[in-house]
Amino acid sequence: MRIVSYNVNGIRAAIKKGLIEWLSEYPVDIFCVQETKATQDDIDLSLFTSLGYHVCWFSAQKKGYSGVAVFSKIKPDLVQTGNGYAMSDFEGRVIRVDIGELTIINAYFPSGSSGDERQTYKYQWLKEFESYLKKLQKKRPKIILAGDYNIAHQEIDIHDPKGNKKSSGFLPEERAWMDSFLAGGWIDSYRKINPTTTGGYSWWTQRFPSVRLQNKGWRIDYLCTTEALASSIKAATILPMVKHSDHCPIVVEIK
Repeated sequence: MRIVSYNVNGIRAAIKKGLIEWLSEYPVDIFCVQETKATQDDIDLSLFTSLGYHVCWFSAQKKGYSGVAVFSKIKPDLVQTGNGYAMSDFEGRVIRVDIGELTIINAYFPSGSSGDERQTYKYQWLKEFESYLKKLQKKRPKIILAGDYNIAHQEIDIHDPKGNKKSSGFLPEERAWMDSFLAGGWIDSYRKINPTTTGGYSWWTQRFPSVRLQNKGWRIDYLCTTEALASSIKAATILPMVKHSDHCPIVVEIK
């Protein structure tokens, strides 16, 4: 089973840049998308259903903002939108899909880069989301958590760790949350397969076009699994040459 996570930074824009053509050529069983910035009515869903996908969608209440979706070639047994926390659900940040014993959570973690208020909310969201996951794990031990976490965990996950030590997304408190999260029974699939690889980034700022060409990026997108799935991880990679967004797709293959 090949699972892909991709912050498309607006699904309508990504479609115009060739997203559907790429999906038709690159086989994906479960495609998790963040930042759709659209409702289901805003796009032609037959673009995905014609490729064999079942569409699971959760939009933000604010138009053109946030939103997550899961496209699955296996019909889900359960689709649940939201995680039960009002602000998170208002912003369309979490969707759950169950397929047999497997649960896929697709999440768009908040960014704190716009100021102190959003950074404070980011910490609140992390606490609430971890509580949601812990409750779910008691019933569903086999979970894959796909998403844009908006956190670069280690120094090898960012091109300039010294220059960004005070930047949202690489703050000590955020990195400590990742430490605690992974110590609590989660596996970073990319690091399991590529423990010391540097330069494996999934996001590049759009302020300077040369940044992506020079690969001055951050790894802030993850496909983590619970320990119950650790032995099933067969491959994990990043696809920086796929360019429909300021992010790129990340991939895990599960036996």
